Amino acid sequence: MTTLRVIVDQVIAPVPGGIGRYAEELTRHLIATAPAGCEVEAVVSAAPAADIERLTTLLPGLGGLERLALPRRELSLAWQAGLAKGASRGMVHAPSVLAPLVKHNRFQDVGHQTVVTVHDTVPWTHPETLTPRGVHFHKAMVRRAWKYADAVVVPTHAVAAELNSIHRFDERLRVIGGATSGRLTVPVDADLRAERLGLPDRYVLAVGTLEPRKGLRFLIEAMAHHDAPAEVPLVIAGPDGWGDVDVHGLAEGAGLTPDRVKVLGRIDDADLAVAYSRASVFVFPSLAEGFGLPVIEAMSFGTPVVHSDDAAVREVASDAGVTVATSPRESYPERLAQAVYQVVNDPLLAGQLAVAGPDRARMFDWRDSAEETWALHADL
Repeated sequence: MTTLRVIVDQVIAPVPGGIGRYAEELTRHLIATAPAGCEVEAVVSAAPAADIERLTTLLPGLGGLERLALPRRELSLAWQAGLAKGASRGMVHAPSVLAPLVKHNRFQDVGHQTVVTVHDTVPWTHPETLTPRGVHFHKAMVRRAWKYADAVVVPTHAVAAELNSIHRFDERLRVIGGATSGRLTVPVDADLRAERLGLPDRYVLAVGTLEPRKGLRFLIEAMAHHDAPAEVPLVIAGPDGWGDVDVHGLAEGAGLTPDRVKVLGRIDDADLAVAYSRASVFVFPSLAEGFGLPVIEAMSFGTPVVHSDDAAVREVASDAGVTVATSPRESYPERLAQAVYQVVNDPLLAGQLAVAGPDRARMFDWRDSAEETWALHADL
């Protein structure tokens, strides 16, 4: 039996974020698409028993689950220092840069290979939008990947080009994107959920972890701008991140009245599907991304999308959304306001986007991603 050992620690992180969702979905589909004679084993830090139980529920069909001796923080420090001999054995796939990267020779030690996923180059391009510790860890692990990884997965060609300008991975790079979750579907009790969430009849939706690089400050300022549609409120869904992004404080500072902004916080997939499906327009103002999964999620529901001109987001959205330039930064809110107004008040444009969006979203499929990942390991 050939075993693919997948590092799934991000799935149970305090703030899983997009990488946690990516790791969960990819692992689930790796299990579903495993070739004959192959199985998937999960590898996780010394997590509490409740987290281990949740993992086995989220990932049915695992061939095994290895719980390492170190908690997450200590494990990341150990792997950053190269103390990962035991965890690095066999065929390892890391859905993030948290990976047991050590010197090895896959030709002499048949079956020993390590593949790492680098989701973005934000630590180099926009370090001010991350914590100093996060920047240091990411850079250190990418450096180790350059030395020791057999292959590196990136979600877009934009990230591939940026990463290759930092470290020459060249033929070791493989572009494998994400997709929407199969659990992100509108439930039968959608009306009740919308009422419980307090969703207005018309609203602008933003989704993402509340942290500086997501550009929410610019969207809030845009909604307070005189060019924005005054009768349409802003709804924000997503967990708290770092950086003390105070939505209500930003709204007050921008002159946006309390009735024009609603914060849902972290919500489950069914509620998120309801929020996506009923929004008048979805806005993704992020300053830097590696993929921009919420864009594809919103498009899958036929919701018109307005997004930033970040290279990876433009690649993912293609021509199925309205692109807004982030530069010059001081007038970014004004351009966002004008784009939102245009979509909300132009039924023809909104209708075109509602058709183009689902077509674009169907280009991304988790089963395809999993099969490409198995093929990558087979090639190695």
